[in-house]
Amino acid sequence: MRMSVIGCGYLGAVHAAAMASLGHDVIGIDVDEGRVAALAAGSAPFFEPRLEELLRAGIESGRLRFGTRPGDAAGARVHFLAVGTPQLPGGHAADLRFVEAAVDALRPHLRPGDVLAGKSTVPVGTAARLAARVADTGAALVWNPEFLREGWAVHDTLTPDRIVVGAAAGARGERAVDVLREVYRSAVDAGIPFLVTDLATAELVKGAANAFLATKISFINAMAEVADAADADITLLAEALGHDTRIGHRYLGSGIGFGGGCLPKDIRAFAARAEELGRGAAVGFLHEVDAINLRRREHAVRLVVEALDGLVFGRRIAVLGAAFKPFSDDVRDSPALEVAVRLRGLGADVVVTDPAALDNARALHPQLGYEPSRDEALRDADAVVVVTEWDEYRRELSPAHAASLVRGRVVVDGRNCLDAAAWRAAGWTYCGMGRR
Repeated sequence: MRMSVIGCGYLGAVHAAAMASLGHDVIGIDVDEGRVAALAAGSAPFFEPRLEELLRAGIESGRLRFGTRPGDAAGARVHFLAVGTPQLPGGHAADLRFVEAAVDALRPHLRPGDVLAGKSTVPVGTAARLAARVADTGAALVWNPEFLREGWAVHDTLTPDRIVVGAAAGARGERAVDVLREVYRSAVDAGIPFLVTDLATAELVKGAANAFLATKISFINAMAEVADAADADITLLAEALGHDTRIGHRYLGSGIGFGGGCLPKDIRAFAARAEELGRGAAVGFLHEVDAINLRRREHAVRLVVEALDGLVFGRRIAVLGAAFKPFSDDVRDSPALEVAVRLRGLGADVVVTDPAALDNARALHPQLGYEPSRDEALRDADAVVVVTEWDEYRRELSPAHAASLVRGRVVVDGRNCLDAAAWRAAGWTYCGMGRR
């Protein structure tokens, strides 16, 4: 099927490459000429496992192209809308200017029977408004939310755990749903659930999913605060809770909390929209979810200060991690970087290392020190802070090897990902998040 992907940032670039890998004829459209040039050359402008492999294969096959003109999308049967919806400056609501501009630019090129499939995360009610905006073109608008995890985006696009398509009632909407079912034929044939809803429900699914995940993460971090006060161990508590089949183990890892370009701003936008609908009280708990999450960063800094007996000024601190999560170079709202910046503000000599995110981190916070080599970052450190759980920190770094490099054996485990007993046995002062 011939299709376009409007917006080739993280979501759009992955979607375009994945669709081409399924045999579709895809053109990605973006206003950023530098990004388009990189993608057209088979180079991903961000770190995502397997993406460059798919880009190169799609380009070499002739099924994947990129351009900057909306007119290049003319003739496509399906147009996926994948532009960003950042948080409004000075507020919590989503900024929809880029979505609306993309639809307006595409509108002259829509034909009767075309399908405009929204994938951007938008406040409920947006799809109905955009559907009315394109109705006279004869095209149908559906909403097909994404559920990607950074670091697993290619996998999640090709083998999602569910596909949701929201459409308006009537023959036009039904035909559009059939087209999307054909787009995802390989997944549907593999038995992946294909859920058809109304437009509003499809929009709510994404926001509600993120709200639930954020709540689960903040819940276990709130329990970590209680565990600290009670001299209990949050990792053992989480293990016991996770065996309850109603709860499960996933997203019960306590630490410095969530970050990135989606979860924080999405839960704030979700709450803001609920308030606009007169139902702010129903999601009032999300404000506390956000507050708990932000408190964890301050707690990690406090652990470092306490472990160094309050003497932070001039001390060399190795911060292991800059990305908000492993297998990503995304530093947007990164808890790891915020911990580093706060320690720098206290006068520490902070050296940050990360396998993928150093360039992005340096562009955002040039005042920090950066070192691509993990071992060089550790050399002569008075304290070590693990803030992104890359394998080379949690699995491949032995406490004995680390001890041979540092000046002071103090480690603050901001992700509770290290073997506390092993590090203590090697002579380290180990401090975890909600652990004795």
